[in-house]
Amino acid sequence: MKKRLPIGISDFKEIIQEGYHYIDKSLFIRELLEDGSKVVLLPRPRRFGKTLNMSMLKYFFEKTKAGNASLFHNLRVWEHETIRPFQGRFPVIYLTFKDVKHQTWDECYET
Repeated sequence: MKKRLPIGISDFKEIIQEGYHYIDKSLFIRELLEDGSKVVLLPRPRRFGKTLNMSMLKYFFEKTKAGNASLFHNLRVWEHETIRPFQGRFPVIYLTFKDVKHQTWDECYET
């Protein structure tokens, strides 16, 4: 049985492993790969899932010892065999500034 909505949770792995409701946006991975752009800008309004989508991308592409493929087995992206080989193949640098909420540049920089 699914838990409640993951309000305030922006970690993709936590949402999937803990059984929260999740609207499958995994085909976004396919769109990015097929687009072929060198740089992607994701401007969205506040509370629109930017951090969650970035977290999903991290877990899909990130090369780890344990692997994260099981997170995607029940999602739409896993149906596309041409996309699967990209899972877990790359080093990933993941930065988020969602919790940096200060009044001055110095405080932001410190964080």
